[in-house]
Amino acid sequence: MFTGFPEETLRFFLDLRYHNSGEWFHSHREQYERDVRAPFYAFIEDMLPTLLEIDGDMERRPHKCLSRINRDTRFSRDKSPYRDHLWVWFHRAAEARDRSVGFWFELGPDGVGWGLGTWDENRPMMDCLRRKIAADPARISGILSSCGLPERHLHAELRTFKRLEIPPGVPDHLRSWYAIRTLYLYQTRADMAETASDALLRHVAADYRACAPIYRLLRGCTDEAEPPTEEDSAGLLRRARREDEW
Repeated sequence: MFTGFPEETLRFFLDLRYHNSGEWFHSHREQYERDVRAPFYAFIEDMLPTLLEIDGDMERRPHKCLSRINRDTRFSRDKSPYRDHLWVWFHRAAEARDRSVGFWFELGPDGVGWGLGTWDENRPMMDCLRRKIAADPARISGILSSCGLPERHLHAELRTFKRLEIPPGVPDHLRSWYAIRTLYLYQTRADMAETASDALLRHVAADYRACAPIYRLLRGCTDEAEPPTEEDSAGLLRRARREDEW
């Protein structure tokens, strides 16, 4: 049962930031499993009932939702072997991340945050969304407004195509959504003091439920989008094999 992240969780991250080496980590592995991995797993398991209400096909296995503590340093100038924070990605089971939409949560010494997003640019999904916006902008506006994002202090950061032609029938408040490349929806008033109690779980769950209409909209676009080409599939397979990157 999740009762909050103990003070030792953040202390471990801070110590790891200072002693970022394999020797130090292996000598403190039991501490990592007790103070970091265990509360993250409890958070994931207690959040699952909320997520399964939103999508019954969500991944249920905690180790498939939690990021690795190990970093992939092959293509990075920063050769630190471990992360000083962890995140959770709640997504549909057995789906390639860059073809998915999901809920995220992140905790580290520098802060806590959560929200909804796409892992990477998902052109088939976004093209489907563009068709829906052009066909029925009033319906899409209703879905977005039903979430009450400003009231919940949830902010949408949209990466957009700068030169994409937008049909004249798309209203001004949907132009960014029409030109969307990636979505990053996040909580802007996360309180670090809240992380030490189960109030955090309730707050995150309430925000996930608020975002559910947008999730279902994008989920539907993913399901309706054309399947990836053979070239796309080969690229997805290569990325799926590089599990260490996550």
